[in-house]
Amino acid sequence: MVEFDLSEKRIWVAGHRGMVGSAICRRLGEMGCEVVTAGRDQVDLVRQSETEAWIADTKPDVIFLAAAKVGGILANDTYPADFIYENLAIELNIIHSAYQAGVEKLIMLGSSCIYPRLAPQPIAEDALLTGPLEPTNEWYAIAKIAGIKLCQAYRKQHGCDFISAMPTNLYGIGDNFNLETSHVVPALIRKFHEAKVSGAETVTVWGTGKPRREFMYADDCADALVHLAQHYSDMSHVNVGVGQDVTIKDLASTVQQTVKFEGEIVYDTSKPDGTPRKLMDTRLLNSLGWTPKTSLEQGLSQSYEWFLSQES
Repeated sequence: MVEFDLSEKRIWVAGHRGMVGSAICRRLGEMGCEVVTAGRDQVDLVRQSETEAWIADTKPDVIFLAAAKVGGILANDTYPADFIYENLAIELNIIHSAYQAGVEKLIMLGSSCIYPRLAPQPIAEDALLTGPLEPTNEWYAIAKIAGIKLCQAYRKQHGCDFISAMPTNLYGIGDNFNLETSHVVPALIRKFHEAKVSGAETVTVWGTGKPRREFMYADDCADALVHLAQHYSDMSHVNVGVGQDVTIKDLASTVQQTVKFEGEIVYDTSKPDGTPRKLMDTRLLNSLGWTPKTSLEQGLSQSYEWFLSQES
């Protein structure tokens, strides 16, 4: 197994203000690593010249590429040009600049939406590019597929130790709770909380409740990514997940119990379900000696506590 020591490295977490980026910073902080960050006021990662100059000046040894434009079904479907342009630009600029600057290791984060809409379940890494994508988020997915191929191309042509990891659906501390742009877990937490506070009798959930999804606590994801940085170096991207899924109906019920909302759940079947099922095959990650630590119930409880701390 590969052994890459992070302890004395200068590590740039691109996207440190996001949920995953901030979780990576917390994990690296526990290890005593030197972590460098840059806000948009310091460098606009969509701009090639700014990105190249910042990396050349900062000279990181390792990069966690967690910066991305992200959103749920509604946001992806409403702003397709923004999603494909910004994500392609960020990946191109950082990966090429990392090569130019001689960065020792780069870990690019993708998403499970890279896989075909009807991929065999659980989804193995080799399912990539074997069928049509989910139409509601194909713009984001295509950008992330390009990121995987960029890492592979720079590894093949230049010998760069660039790897990519594809997390499943993530939630946790620092999540986006805006109902117009959020993913399903924070959206449900907010909906149930607001219904509880207002005394509403029902909460409406999009779709039929039948699709199955896998959910991973962001701090578990960060731990897995650090583990990959230390112990993985190869062409294939690596699935990062928990290896178990639940129906949206079961998820909604668990969030309802977490928030202690006592009303009823109503399903709006006029709204899209998205991909019927999306479960990651995590055997490659598990074979490298990593398994998740946080149950869905624990993760939802900690996420709700954080949400309440932000509301007060």
